[in-house]
Amino acid sequence: MEAVLSIAGSDSSGGAGIQADIKTIAAHRLFAETALTALTAQNTLGVTGVLDVDPAFVTQQIDAVFEDIRPAAVKVGMVSSAAIIEAVADALERHGATNIVVDPVMVATSGARLISEDAVEALKARLLPLADVVTPNMPEAEVLCGFPVNDDASMERAARELAGRVRGAALVKGGHGVERADDVLVASTDAPACWLRAARIDTKNTHGTGCTLSSAIACGLAKGLPTEEAVRAAKDYVHGALASGLDLGRGSGPLDHMWNETRGRG
Repeated sequence: MEAVLSIAGSDSSGGAGIQADIKTIAAHRLFAETALTALTAQNTLGVTGVLDVDPAFVTQQIDAVFEDIRPAAVKVGMVSSAAIIEAVADALERHGATNIVVDPVMVATSGARLISEDAVEALKARLLPLADVVTPNMPEAEVLCGFPVNDDASMERAARELAGRVRGAALVKGGHGVERADDVLVASTDAPACWLRAARIDTKNTHGTGCTLSSAIACGLAKGLPTEEAVRAAKDYVHGALASGLDLGRGSGPLDHMWNETRGRG
């Protein structure tokens, strides 16, 4: 059984972050490992507190994982400070980590900001160059690229620019659209764009969607799938988790990460 390491923050409500990643990895029949970067107090209504983990302890967690059960893929999610980003990047470089998926988490589904301004610059300089896949949504792509990302043309432009900054591919997610959930994948600056078209599922329960997609991509890479195939499989998995219709909480509820396990059981 291959292992997948999630480096991310904890979501006390269980819908996003480390908790969503563990569920996603387990649903893909892989072994989940974790390195916590932050504790958050949150639920489906919003984030009420964030407590960063000491960067030296983030390093200790990553070292402990790589020195024993080496992960076949790594997903990097919430990294809220420049110091934590430096610690994560240094550790991944030192251990020669492969199949790194970077989800540049900046704002929670509820709208709460989860990353400092200096951390954005550190993310661009240290984490993006290590990414085999980077998975920003449209607002995150705007921050990373410095221009508006609001239609197909600008999404493709952003994906192409980001592909030039990573060692692999860039996936710009279009789930913020009203009727469509079209994503665009660019494998390199001169590669043709690959559009992954899908109808938008009518649900308010999207808490943890980005975390789930990025960890599902990491699972595909850990299984040896080519990048495009891993991304397509992850998108299908998230589509099923949204379409399952789980409805928990009074705000934007979580996905049904085990939809494929429970389907048809009644």
